[in-house]
Amino acid sequence: MVSGDNVSANLARAYELLIQAADHGAQLVLLPENFAHLADAGSFSAAEPFARGAASPERHPVQFALERWSRELGLWIAAGAVSLVQRADGTGVPGKRSRSAFLLYDDCGECRARYDKMHLFDVQVADAAGRYTESATIEPGDTPVCTATPWATLGLSICFDLRFPELYRQLAATGAELFMVPAAFTHTTGEAHWMTLLRARAIENGCFIIAAAQGGQHSPKRRTWGHSAIIDPWGEILAEMGEGEGVITAVLKADKLNTIRRNMPLLSMRRL
Repeated sequence: MVSGDNVSANLARAYELLIQAADHGAQLVLLPENFAHLADAGSFSAAEPFARGAASPERHPVQFALERWSRELGLWIAAGAVSLVQRADGTGVPGKRSRSAFLLYDDCGECRARYDKMHLFDVQVADAAGRYTESATIEPGDTPVCTATPWATLGLSICFDLRFPELYRQLAATGAELFMVPAAFTHTTGEAHWMTLLRARAIENGCFIIAAAQGGQHSPKRRTWGHSAIIDPWGEILAEMGEGEGVITAVLKADKLNTIRRNMPLLSMRRL
């Protein structure tokens, strides 16, 4: 996607793309980070304009849409990320910050899992924005999340998490077979590191990866790299697109994962 600051327009476009994915035969679909709202650097809280003050998760418009879409289209929808003013335990996030939450809905509209982004993007980048300070508007999560689906055990992550291999090793050790990576990598950092990091996380853990990325010019100061990809445990890129909106699909075969893990049992061979 190439989301902007108009929530209604972003949701309408996400719905159109989900229909395309369903028409292509998809059963599990990942939306990119901040798919419902992406503003300039310094305004990272993806749902701040409409989520604050929501008395319950059911009244959050993005969650309501995800529930409806998953039931209507018969899809498992992985949505990363949605900014929520409540933590997973129901307590409120103090001050003006929110949580950047990855939400997984099954095909009956039930939210099966939530992961709150642990690593926040507080860095200096040689682009038009210059400085990114996610922690100004987002409170970090503190708990890795794996969850079972009819196809595989998913390890959930969001964007900047990709630079921290210890998270993915813990997810794999907990049983993850498929990493989900919604992202909005900057064009500068994505061009340099995005695909290298994705393939490394897949290879070193023997896991599939589905990585859905924002890709394009969102505003004068905000351009993302895109290059959404689906990667197998050998590091082979099964599907990829560049910048712009669209849908990519691939069939993930469990026997390939099992063969790779049997021939190269990295998780059982580690010494540290």
